[in-house]
Amino acid sequence: MSIRSRSVLVTGGAGFIGSHLVDRLIREGAGKIVVVDNFFLGNEHNLDEAKKASPDVEIIRLDASNLSAMQDVVDAHGVETVFDLATIPLPTSLTYPHFTMQTNIGITSAFCEIARRGTIERLVHFSSSEAYGSGRYVPMDEDHPHDALTPYAAAKSAEDHILRSFVSTFGIDATIVRPFNNYGPRQNPGSYAGIIPIVVQRVRAGQPILIHGDGEQTRDFTFVRDTARFAVEIHDSPECRGQEINVATGVGTSINTLVSRMLEIMGRPDHPIEHVEERPGDVRRHMADVAKLKGLLGDQPEVLNADALAETIEFYERVLA
Repeated sequence: MSIRSRSVLVTGGAGFIGSHLVDRLIREGAGKIVVVDNFFLGNEHNLDEAKKASPDVEIIRLDASNLSAMQDVVDAHGVETVFDLATIPLPTSLTYPHFTMQTNIGITSAFCEIARRGTIERLVHFSSSEAYGSGRYVPMDEDHPHDALTPYAAAKSAEDHILRSFVSTFGIDATIVRPFNNYGPRQNPGSYAGIIPIVVQRVRAGQPILIHGDGEQTRDFTFVRDTARFAVEIHDSPECRGQEINVATGVGTSINTLVSRMLEIMGRPDHPIEHVEERPGDVRRHMADVAKLKGLLGDQPEVLNADALAETIEFYERVLA
C-alpha cells in the first residue's frame, strides 16, 4: 500500500511533526494531501515549503475531534489514508486537563469510527512515549506498561487502547506510531515551547537557562524529519499493519547534556544555568527499544547529532531574531 498517488488526510498537519510529514508525503508522491488543523499549536507558515512544492495542498481549519465534520472531509476528498497527529499538548493538560483529555480521545475515537465505517482504508495514529510514563526499565519496548503521569499521557494511553479495540473487534487497518522526543525546525516557540526553542530564547535574551530538577532526566531525542520518513515507511509496509511501533534512536540523553551541547554550538558554553523545582508529571527515564522498528524496516533514526542540532538552533535563532 504505497503512499504514491493516494489521497491522504493529515490531522495536525500545520504542527511541528505534521508539517514535516506533509513535506515527506509530497516528496513520496502522494496524490492529494488535505491538512486539518485547528491552529491551537499549528502555524500555517509551517506549510510554506509544502505549498511551494505542491500548491494544491488543501488546508482546512477544523476541530479533528468532530466526527461528523471529519466524515464530511473524508467523503469530500475521497481520503484513503489518515495520518492522525492532531493533539492538545502535555503542558495544556496541567492547566486544562478535562479539555485536553476530551479533545485528544475524541480525535482518535472519531477516526477509529470512520475507519470502522469503511470510508478510509488505512489509519496511522501518532501516540506518544509519554503513555509509558517513566521507564520501569530501559530501553522501553512496546510491551512496557503504561504508567501515565499526566492527564495528557493518560489520554494518549487511552487512545492507544481504543485503537487496539477497533483493530481487534472490527478489523480496521491501523498502526500506532509511538514517537519519542522530537526536535528540529518548526517546533512551537511560544506558550508551549519545547526545551530547544526555550534555551535559544533565554540565551538570546541574556537570561539564565532554567532546568527543572537535577537535569539528569533522560529523553530519546529524535530528529523530526526522521520521524516523518519512518511514518511513511510504516504506512507502506504490510508487516506494520495492526502493530504499535516505537520510532526513536534507542539512545537516552540527559537534559544537562543536551543543554551543554547546545551552548557549545551557540558559542556560549559558560551561559548561566539555574536548577528549579521539578515539573509536575515529569518522567525520569525515556529511552526507546527500537528492535521492532529495525526488525520490520531494517533501519532506525539517527542518534542526536551535531549537524541536526545546529540546524535546529539556527532555525530558532532566525525565527526569534
